[in-house]
Amino acid sequence: MLIKRFYDTRLAQASYLVGCQSCGEALVIDPSRDAEQYVAAAKGEGLRITYVTETHIHADFVSGTRELAARTKAVPVLSAEGGADWSYRWAKDAGARLVKDGDTFMAGNVKVEVLHTPGHTPEHVSFRITDTKSTDRPMGVFTGDFIFVGDVGRPDLLEKAAGVAGTMDGAARALFKSLQRFKAFADYLQIWPGHGAGSACGKALGAVPSSTLGYERFANWGLATEGEEDFVRMVLEGQPEPPPYFAVMKRVNRDGPRVIGTRERPPQARGEDLAALAARRAVVDTRRTAEFAKGHVAGTLNVPFGNSFPTYAGSVLPYDRPLTLIVPEQLLDEVLRSLSSVGLDDVAGWLPPEALRSVPALETTAQVAAKDVAPRLKSGSVTVVDVRGKSEWDAGHLPGARHIPLGNVAACADELRKMGALVVQCETGSRSAIAASVLLARGVTNVANLAGGFNAWKEAGLPVA
Repeated sequence: MLIKRFYDTRLAQASYLVGCQSCGEALVIDPSRDAEQYVAAAKGEGLRITYVTETHIHADFVSGTRELAARTKAVPVLSAEGGADWSYRWAKDAGARLVKDGDTFMAGNVKVEVLHTPGHTPEHVSFRITDTKSTDRPMGVFTGDFIFVGDVGRPDLLEKAAGVAGTMDGAARALFKSLQRFKAFADYLQIWPGHGAGSACGKALGAVPSSTLGYERFANWGLATEGEEDFVRMVLEGQPEPPPYFAVMKRVNRDGPRVIGTRERPPQARGEDLAALAARRAVVDTRRTAEFAKGHVAGTLNVPFGNSFPTYAGSVLPYDRPLTLIVPEQLLDEVLRSLSSVGLDDVAGWLPPEALRSVPALETTAQVAAKDVAPRLKSGSVTVVDVRGKSEWDAGHLPGARHIPLGNVAACADELRKMGALVVQCETGSRSAIAASVLLARGVTNVANLAGGFNAWKEAGLPVA
């Protein structure tokens, strides 16, 4: 048996290829939309992908199950445990095999047992793997968003991200029961989770790629907590604010992601048309925030291309308008893949940053130091908008600041426009720079970015609420 892990650092998301080398068959679990990486890996090992599956209807990225199955003619294997509201609406058209708790299937000599592990989502399943050529005992479990290294899946996303009111408490209790069931399994079982550190699908995920059930019994707070009431309280408190695009992902993955096939590069636009483009289309400038602040085309949105690019893009970019990218050509394909990973497929064109030289008048973003904000905040002559997550806000914030998470800034633009002078602020100044670009693009001109963010405020010895 062969197991190969794929990891998207920008989404902190893991997927796996499980192969039977003696039989030439393979299974892919929780694939991303980048189907080529799995096809190439299978080919390199002399394997044919016969099954593609996923642990649940994902909220943080567009699933690649449908894409990869269409590409390889493999059978999609999908959970049938979600009930009417959370069943896969594309399953029948794709010829998917629907499975429930206790079902098994074979990928060559590899036995795959389906375990219903609800809590993170109602339909969530895990996959217990046995190399039947070597033994009749299972080797490990692909746990998806059920058990992570050091943490467990959050049960609040259905309510907070998908808007299904009143589901958090019940989901937390279902998660507790799923964990109790797992405690009956052998300590030697390996745990292969669907996410690592940095994912918004939990609050304290470890950076180690895998673990064992025995180790997690004492190192993972979720498995170590014995009482149900204590567990429910602990699992629901301090969860990070889910990005707004999670609701879009849940719908897309439930109803059926569009099959991309061969992706073609969008055409290069004309630099002299940038100002006109920004007036009718979302223009996304992927340069660093400092470069954007020094000069950019009015109306453009700044989402710097870095480790959190897809999360920030999904949080602030529109899903109902075509995008034009300002990006170096050598990064274009990678940026397109990252946008596609969160369902932002409609890219109409791109330009290199050098095209900005042809724009006669560039807009700047004002930067303000913490020591200059403090007296104005005290006198009430400025409104500070903190765009961090709730847990960051709860841990400490500027006295008198207003809390609006990054993903909600655009919706509050009209209200903020009436508040006079604004200063946007995050932990370091990067997310707030994105927020400033969102407000500027919506005509809120009285906005500045707090340089260095909350860290700079604390370093200056200024008061914290």
